Amino acid sequence: MRDKVAQLVAEALTAAVEADEIALDPIPTVEVERPRDPAHGDWATNVALKSAKAAGMQPRVLAEAIAARMAAHPDIDGTPEVAGPGFINLRLSPAALQRVVTDVRSAGAAFGRVDLGGGKRVQVEFVSANPVGPMHVGHGRWAALGDSMARVLEHAGWQVQREFYVNDSGVQMDIFGASVAARYLEACGREAAFPEEGYRGAYIAEVAAEIREQEGDALAGLPLPELAVRCRELGYALVLENHLKRVLHGMGVDFDVWFSERTLHAPGANGGPSEIEQAIARLRELGHIFEHEGAIWFRSTGFGDDKDRVLRKSDGEYTYFAADVAYHWDKFDVRGFDRVIDIWGADHHGYVARMKAAAAALGHPGKLDLVIGQLVNLYRDGEAVRMSKRTGEMVTFEELLDEVGADAARYWFLRRSTDQQVDFDIGVAKEQSAENPVYYVQYAHARICSILRKAAGADTADETVDIAAVAPAGADLSLLAEDAELTLLRKLAELSEVVELAARDLAPHKLTRFAEDLAATFHQFYTVCKVVQPGQPDLTAARLALVDATRIVLATTLGLLGVSAPERM
Repeated sequence: MRDKVAQLVAEALTAAVEADEIALDPIPTVEVERPRDPAHGDWATNVALKSAKAAGMQPRVLAEAIAARMAAHPDIDGTPEVAGPGFINLRLSPAALQRVVTDVRSAGAAFGRVDLGGGKRVQVEFVSANPVGPMHVGHGRWAALGDSMARVLEHAGWQVQREFYVNDSGVQMDIFGASVAARYLEACGREAAFPEEGYRGAYIAEVAAEIREQEGDALAGLPLPELAVRCRELGYALVLENHLKRVLHGMGVDFDVWFSERTLHAPGANGGPSEIEQAIARLRELGHIFEHEGAIWFRSTGFGDDKDRVLRKSDGEYTYFAADVAYHWDKFDVRGFDRVIDIWGADHHGYVARMKAAAAALGHPGKLDLVIGQLVNLYRDGEAVRMSKRTGEMVTFEELLDEVGADAARYWFLRRSTDQQVDFDIGVAKEQSAENPVYYVQYAHARICSILRKAAGADTADETVDIAAVAPAGADLSLLAEDAELTLLRKLAELSEVVELAARDLAPHKLTRFAEDLAATFHQFYTVCKVVQPGQPDLTAARLALVDATRIVLATTLGLLGVSAPERM
């Protein structure tokens, strides 16, 4: 709708220029925005203010000339208002709003698409939990955020790849292997000294028990170093499948790529240099590497970082940052993404400057977006929840998911901007009432489906109908003239703007606000306007078409959030 309105203004300005009412060359780009106060109209433009000097006219005089040209247009309600120093406020005609029903029903789930991405390739990397144990609740938030962000970007014209970076290299993996080995030996009835720095969570014993179930006691006779390596690899595979992939899939989050950190350290083709070595060589070629006291450094201060960073220590060991640099070199230079988005927890805030510096140094300034999210605070009926009832330890994401379900978890995780902490009340998330926002929005969709089933004469639990066909095309939409109907039409038309804003700002929470506003607007419409009007088949058909369009927009919005749109509740 924004583009259509901007085009109307541009056409009016062009017509005035061609009629010699305005001397202006070239015709400027027209931008329109929604007024802060809806009483001022549906849209506003400052094109007269921007063009007045070039046209040699007072802004208000120029604005009045443009407004006069728009007055007779069938999509404009009356003559646009010239306000203040030269703003033009305009209101859409009922006919323009009524066409939204046809647009929505014709486009279906594609309604609201915009071409912000232009088909370019973007990678969204998120969650990326260490594969040494179950995910915490914060990981669940990143899962919801990353997957919904990917869905929104796809709706906004990007080609999206979802990726999970598996930190399967380094000291934490060795500690994990030694911890599982000790618990495995205990399960076999052998004495075992638990490593001092080992992971002591109950899940380690569970992983060890699973290994014993697979392997029996056969591994118990291995030398401890060899046993630790075997337990590391077996345990890693179990955690990856059972604690990461399975749980994420249960939330509706599936990744296109599971990228192993180990591949960055592995020799290249035919024994050539590893990707870490190749990335450092590229930085050296570009003049961004120096050596000091036997270590290899990246001159990141040349790209806005507060200090230079070590890539390889004097003992020859590569830093974690070196692997991160190589990973992003792989994303941009090997796989050729046009844009990369990483979603990190708040504890990674200090890594932002150095990572952006690395991307810029590799020749990709401005192509890396780093989204830093805040924590999740769990409550139950207002009381803070910190410990699992089952283990007495941290509440895992899987436990939360089991209790509240995927829809409630995703929706609540997405209701706040990433720079805000989420206060997740388990009790409220399980309520079937208007106090629970996800229930409120889903109930609006289910209510619509019930209305359409009843209109088709099929409202039994085991009977289904093609609800989109209940109100066939051709209804007289001009009958939708009540204030509540026009208000609902205006809200439906906003979806493409919300998608564009959510994609541009990487902010799916804008869609939860829209969903709740749309649900409230529909409930208000339903209170005021009886849909099925006995003796008035034309009005009934028009309102059923409007109801069906609302169903489509609600389902599309929930789909972008990764939340289901139930037909019955």
